[in-house]
Amino acid sequence: MSEAARRMADPAFWWTRNDLAYVDGRLMFAGVDVAAAADEALDPLYLYSAPRVGENLDRLADALGGLPGPARIYYAMKANRFVPLLETMARRGRCGVDICSPDEMDRALAAGFAARNISFTGTGVSDRDLDRLLAHPDLHINCDSVSMIRRVGARAPGRAVGLRVNPERGVGYGGSAQLTYAGAEVTKFGVYRPQWPDAVAAARAHGLRLTTLHFHVGCGYLDRELGDWEAAVEAALEFLDLAPEVTTVNVGGGLGLPQQAADAPLDLMRWAAVIARRISARGLSLAVEPGDYLVKDAGLLVLEVTDVEVKRDILFASVAGGFNLAPEPAHYGRPCEPVACVLREPDPRRWRPTTVAGNINEALDVWARGAPLPPLAGGDRIALLHTGGYGASMSSNHCMRGATVERLLHG
Repeated sequence: MSEAARRMADPAFWWTRNDLAYVDGRLMFAGVDVAAAADEALDPLYLYSAPRVGENLDRLADALGGLPGPARIYYAMKANRFVPLLETMARRGRCGVDICSPDEMDRALAAGFAARNISFTGTGVSDRDLDRLLAHPDLHINCDSVSMIRRVGARAPGRAVGLRVNPERGVGYGGSAQLTYAGAEVTKFGVYRPQWPDAVAAARAHGLRLTTLHFHVGCGYLDRELGDWEAAVEAALEFLDLAPEVTTVNVGGGLGLPQQAADAPLDLMRWAAVIARRISARGLSLAVEPGDYLVKDAGLLVLEVTDVEVKRDILFASVAGGFNLAPEPAHYGRPCEPVACVLREPDPRRWRPTTVAGNINEALDVWARGAPLPPLAGGDRIALLHTGGYGASMSSNHCMRGATVERLLHG
């Protein structure tokens, strides 16, 4: 084994893959020198790899291809709505798109997705929203409340719709309560079992055809959480007893990708076996709405190091970009993996624990605490891995530091 191969086998380089690795001490991503690309951009830079998104989509489609029944993939656009990326996905034709607002619908249509390949699931949906959505007869709508069913029925009697249910079982990355959408705590999402008869009755009163049972129980689950996810699926399917006309079960999204060295990836074959056992065995079609799974590890956020300084006994590296640019680490406690774009010290044993802090004047604006990093200096670049999903799409202009550049790579 070469010295480079031995080095990359170190846990410090757990994230390395064919399209993301150091070459001669410089971080390369999708064939691009990351530091050089950031130097050209000046502002904080999001880099996205179209080939990586394609690989993730193909892997998921291949797993679903082994099911005995039909399956459809709808990309959850809220994860990343960068137009060139959407256009690339629409041209490939391997997925539709999942939306949660009328403006997302307009962007999906403009990017090349046909209305028949768009599925809407939203909450707090206004009458004005419904009027815009229902103007497209081929667009699929999943209703989130009894009120929404009645309002859709009053506007479009006889339409085929889905109903979102809350199975009171959920799962999120690492068991995070913030990333769990259904469980012991009552949430705003979907129809609960006591309201289910009213929901079905309201749909039938307006001649609505209940074609889809929809649920989404959490975000970022991996192999370790798959048993809990299967229990949530089983609980959701109990709603079918009052809706025998349902032909499709939409299991939502939430499929996770490793975000730190200790994470084992989701075994897609095991995941698909749950679907085959619980859903396909009933003769039902499947729909799934991945967001993060397709785009999270296909993106980097690259930030300039502004200064490096020891404060008491903590080594701080300050960067020109804050939590407003990728809020998940601050708001949801999700891991953040900072990587030096130029590797001045290749041996991780000589690295120092470093706290990477942003430029927003808020106490929670810390990207990572005690992260092992090689020597850094002002003007260097740090790449935050796994920011292709829920980074730019959730960003804000807090402190008027929201200026960024997005770039889609095809190499």
